[in-house]
Amino acid sequence: MPKLTPRLIHHKDGSLWAKCWLMAGQMHGHWEWFRKDGTRMRSGHFDREVQCGEWITYDQQGRVRKVTQMKPQGAPRVAKK
Repeated sequence: MPKLTPRLIHHKDGSLWAKCWLMAGQMHGHWEWFRKDGTRMRSGHFDREVQCGEWITYDQQGRVRKVTQMKPQGAPRVAKK
């Protein structure tokens, strides 16, 4: 199995945009995205480029705004507030 590689991606201004994992160059594992002010914007998991499991969207203060349970490919997504 290919090795998971951690990666940090930055906005043009140098602030952190994403903390993520890649496997053989593909999005895999836990990902987190951040606003330029450093607050978390969204987090969730990928399984070889496919969103899976629970995805969380955060408001400007970093509080949970929405939780979405990703369904297998082809099935409808369900969002709860």
